[in-house]
Amino acid sequence: MAKHEIAELATEHDHILPRSLYFGIFGILMALTIITVAAAYVDLGNLNIIVAIAIALVKATFVILFFMHVKYSSKLTWLVVASGFVFLAILLAFTMSDIVSRGWLGTPGS
Repeated sequence: MAKHEIAELATEHDHILPRSLYFGIFGILMALTIITVAAAYVDLGNLNIIVAIAIALVKATFVILFFMHVKYSSKLTWLVVASGFVFLAILLAFTMSDIVSRGWLGTPGS
């Protein structure tokens, strides 16, 4: 393959995004990090972990979509990413169901 053919193939599928978008996403991620730290100081009871996981999922979504360029990828890439999230949800569901089913949690002196 000639150099110009390789260059054409490379630019055919690449999505060049402006730097301002990357800096904007970085700003959003930093703001969400500050919100995460602020939420850690607020006593929400059992909701603390839910709020922390929700913020982490939003941050992970931004990173996956923009920094990993999944937003502009093929449907197969979307399927792989979605299956990863489904597997994560299954793992979290089993973990949470195990923790909730334990009767000794929350009883002092056990």
